[in-house]
Amino acid sequence: MNCLSGMIGSGRERQGGCAMTEEKYLICEDSIEGVFTGIYDAYAFREGHKHLHIQIGEEENFRLFASYLHIMPDLVKTRKVAETIQKRLGTDTYMSICRALATEDAGKGQAVYQTVVDGITNGSGRRVLENSMNPYVDMVFRLSRCTANEIHRLMEFIRFQELQQGILYSKIGAKCNVVSFLMPHFADRLPLENFIIYDEKHELYGVHPAGKEWYLVSGIERKPEEELVMSEKEEQYQELFTMFCQTIAIKERKNLKLQQQMLPLRFQEYMVEFVKK
Repeated sequence: MNCLSGMIGSGRERQGGCAMTEEKYLICEDSIEGVFTGIYDAYAFREGHKHLHIQIGEEENFRLFASYLHIMPDLVKTRKVAETIQKRLGTDTYMSICRALATEDAGKGQAVYQTVVDGITNGSGRRVLENSMNPYVDMVFRLSRCTANEIHRLMEFIRFQELQQGILYSKIGAKCNVVSFLMPHFADRLPLENFIIYDEKHELYGVHPAGKEWYLVSGIERKPEEELVMSEKEEQYQELFTMFCQTIAIKERKNLKLQQQMLPLRFQEYMVEFVKK
């Protein structure tokens, strides 16, 4: 962390006098580790920040008068950047940055990078997210809010099914990569349960062994849905719950448009009370 802080301090001195005109693009992996490593390397260049860009993944067309560098995620660099952001900008700003990086927006890497520059190098400090006049800061704020809304909704709408093995299983299709934000919430409420949250859009599993720490798993072949056999009690409870939801509905007050505003269709397809059998 001290090493990174030293780089950050020298960046302010060199930014104004930098004579470099070539644009430099750091191509990073679409992850917190990838972007934070890119931020570390951007400061390590000591070339200022005007001509440096952090890009998520490859582009179809290359720019003229620009160089491209591929950045490999580095856990040591990631930890140093994370510690510096939390120390200099605060935990709330750090969490907002992490939520912004969980979205699918292609410009999130550059927005986070320039927000860090504004907060640390330009001196905005812990109030950096209040600087809405900076388009990059404003973008981070909006992306973070989008992820926070997705997390809040899934905490309410997520449904678990008990499998024959006694494991609680839930499948979601989140528009943001939010499994790592959901797991602490449910691990705190279901500490003695074996449960899995699977995000089929991002092909990511959140696994919680009973009484132990949760972890993430990716890159494994998903089992077909028909192999996930529900327990007998689960089938009975699902039937009862579906019947209950249908019974309490008042036909004359049915308002599908309002329902879809409060509970969008993309969530309903993963909820037992809406799944047609």
